[in-house]
Amino acid sequence: MTNIKIGGVPEHFNLAWYLTLKNKEYQAQNINLRWKDYYEGTGAMCMALRKGDIDIAVILTEGIIKDIVDGNPSKIVQVFVKSPLIWGIHVAHKSKYQNIKDLKGKKAAISRYGSGSHLMAYINAKNNDWNLETDLKFKVVKNLSNAVKNISEGKSDYFMWEKFTTKPLVDDEVFRCIDDCPTPWPCFVIAVSEKALINSPEAIATILKIINTTTSEFKAIPSIDQMIANRYHQNIEDVRLWLSLTEWSQEQISLETIDQAQDQLFNLGLIDKKLAGTDFINTI
Repeated sequence: MTNIKIGGVPEHFNLAWYLTLKNKEYQAQNINLRWKDYYEGTGAMCMALRKGDIDIAVILTEGIIKDIVDGNPSKIVQVFVKSPLIWGIHVAHKSKYQNIKDLKGKKAAISRYGSGSHLMAYINAKNNDWNLETDLKFKVVKNLSNAVKNISEGKSDYFMWEKFTTKPLVDDEVFRCIDDCPTPWPCFVIAVSEKALINSPEAIATILKIINTTTSEFKAIPSIDQMIANRYHQNIEDVRLWLSLTEWSQEQISLETIDQAQDQLFNLGLIDKKLAGTDFINTI
């Protein structure tokens, strides 16, 4: 039995992993795949890949590209979700802030530096022609539950997170979503540590084959909308909208997408150099 550790956010995007694990599809191929939820998101998974706490991460594209530039010994093996991630820009329900202009120069809660909530705050600032040095301030809150407390207590002014994950908080009048900020690239990729690629290439290939079979048929699973609604405490109408906007992938990331992401990160001052696109990928 080959032991492989994988991490991802505990969100609806990753339900396919839960289903294949529940069905013991990896065990049937002599693979002991162990999943770990990362509530802190991309920054925590980048660190876990570096430390060897996990072998595989289902991770935000911009986050792992930045961390590979910064020395993370991992490779992207394929895109997992090819549609953009729709980041909701949230304030406290009773906040005085009504639009994006009101947030210029205000403090953003982020899970950690290098996380999606951190990087996308820069994308949002650029989209709105803010000064990246003076109009962005940050407060590290680690995870969504801490963000709720932080924003509600007025210690930060806004918080960016995947719109459908936070929709129940909007419905419950904890947050108010004042705008969206979609990623300008496919949102999730599968990254694997170089050590795992060397030591367990056949197991990694088998894992990808199993998950890709499931994601290629995901929307056709009977009552998948109700399953998602029940498991992630979502309204069925929101789930159906999310499903209509979300497309999974079974293909490798393009070099053009890597270059686009690097250009954005470099222009925003989030990386200090750019690598060849081939330095980021390992196609299995």
